[in-house]
Order: sequence, then C-alpha cells, then structure tokens
Amino acid sequence: MTTVSVVTPSGKGGADVELPGEIFEAKVNIPLIHQVVVAQEAAARQGTHATKTRGEVRGGGKKPYRQKGTGRARQGSLRAPQYAGGGTVHGPVPRSYEQRTPKKMKAAALRGALSDRTSHGRLAVVSAFVEDGEPSTADALTVLRTAVGEAGARLQRPVLVVLAADDEVARKSLRNIPRVRVLDSGQLNTYDVLVCDHVVFTQAALAEFVARTGGGELVTVDKPAAKPARAAKPKAVDGEDTEKPAAKPARAAKPKAVDGENTEKPAAKPAARAAKPKAAAEEGEEPAAKPAKAPSSRARKTATASATESADDSGADAAPPVVKQRSSGTSRKSASSGSGAAKEEQQ
Repeated sequence: MTTVSVVTPSGKGGADVELPGEIFEAKVNIPLIHQVVVAQEAAARQGTHATKTRGEVRGGGKKPYRQKGTGRARQGSLRAPQYAGGGTVHGPVPRSYEQRTPKKMKAAALRGALSDRTSHGRLAVVSAFVEDGEPSTADALTVLRTAVGEAGARLQRPVLVVLAADDEVARKSLRNIPRVRVLDSGQLNTYDVLVCDHVVFTQAALAEFVARTGGGELVTVDKPAAKPARAAKPKAVDGEDTEKPAAKPARAAKPKAVDGENTEKPAAKPAARAAKPKAAAEEGEEPAAKPAKAPSSRARKTATASATESADDSGADAAPPVVKQRSSGTSRKSASSGSGAAKEEQQ
C-alpha cells in the first residue's frame, strides 16, 4: 500500500494518505489501455459529416453539348463528379463511431493508468487549494506548483486536477491557468490521465473516487509530533559561576597503620589440605608401614605378625640398635669350651 503526503496551502506538513493497492497498484495492461482510449476518442466524434452526390447537387439539368459530332466524350450534366462543382462519389455519410466497451474494461484501464502515474511518483494529494472562501488563482497556482514539484512561474507540463463535485472555489481558481485540466471525481477517465503528466487529487475528491470504485474508505495517517529539541547548555561567562552537577561521593579510604597501633588483619583462611608428614630424618620418627597383603599360608601370617611387632617395638624405643662386635678366635674357643663343660655337668 502506497502512502502519499498531503500538501497544505500553508506549506506545513499535513497527514499521510494510504492509497488502496487494488486501485493504485494494479497491473498495467497496455493493449487494454490502447483499446479503451481508441474507443473513447471514437465516441467523442460527432459523426455528422455528409456530402452530396450528383443527384443532390443543385443545377446540371441541361446537357452541355450534343451527343455526337463534336469529337469529345459524351456528357449528360455539368454536375458530374469529373466537373468542378459536381457531386461526390462514395462520400462520407452521417453515422456513429461509438464502440461497445464493457464497464469492467474501462475500470481496469483507469486503474492501470493511475497505477502507472503512482509508480513514477506523479500523483499528489492536496488538502485544499485556497484556505479562504474566495477564489484566488495565485494561491491555487502556488499550491499546485508545490504539489507537482515545479519552481517556475508557469507550469511546464500538463496537470490534471481532480476536484470534488461541490468545490466551486477551487474550480474558479484553477480554470484560467494554462496547461491545467480540471475534472470532477466522477468524470475521471483513462484518456485524461494519460494526456497529462501529473495527477493531483484533493483529499475530498480522492475519498469520493475511492468510495465510488469500491476501494472502501480512505485511510488517513496522522504524522507523529516532532520531539522537542534539547535545551542548550548555558556557557560560562566571566565573573559568573555556572552550576555543575554534584559529583559522586568518593569511596572511604582504608585506615593506614600508625606506629604503636595494631590494625586488625583479616583472619587467614584455613589450609585446605593437611600438611604432609615430614621426613623421618628431621623428626626422628618413621612413617607407619603399610599393612601387608593377607598371605595364603599360615607361615606367612606368622611372619608378617612378628614383623609388625618388631616394627612397633622399634618405633616405640627411640634408642638406636646396639651394634655387635665381632670377637677374636680365642674368645670363640673359650666360649665353645665353656659351653661344652656346662653340657657335661648337666648330664
């Protein structure tokens, strides 16, 4: 749906008008438009043309000369077609040139012509040509130039203006302007649209035309009000103080440590993992041995039990083990001899 801005006599921006798509966005059928235009021009012919034959022309009743003996062609009347002032052979007779054109064809051709002007930006809408109730050709021409987009004093191209049936003020204001064709909304036709380069509707005439052609009611869209401009900031003048916006409050500074005073520090975070036991060389203790796997035989069980007991005893006694010194040969002999004597006494 095409939207067109409405031109006002005061020059201020008016509302926007939505043109129905079924009328102003129709398909342009050139052969159909040609046929309708030819039929319209043919219907404009009066068809009253007529000529007289040799029997209808006044005079010529006497034979110009005798039939034989002159050496010339025989003649019976001076009003024959070959004589000046004689009758006409097969001349035109009064008749009607009217062609039968269905209404639907005429309506389709008109929609195509208006759609062509709309697609090329040559269709405009005016709220009114004169604000006061009195006709004014100068005011109407100013509004028309604004709508068409021509800056010259005279229009360079023909313009078709469509008015409402009861708009006599605009009709009187526009009827003397050269290259302006004025029609009522009910007289709008394909030929006049194609002859003129621009088509200008008044808002009332457009509403009448849309309602007559079955396009419904004309939709008017009001333009949104313009936003107010921002107020300019006042400039500083010598000797005057301009008010500045209040500054944001600064964050409170952390108190610094003073000699002789202890500032509280945040508690340290607890250690996430427990400290691993240090080496036995530093603390003097050995880490506990891992339990051995369960043996398959009883002998292995006893061996592991004795090993664990010895490990516990060694861990409990912090004293280092006593190193045995190797004895000499004599001491070994005495010991062996003494042990033998003791055996004999026991026996």
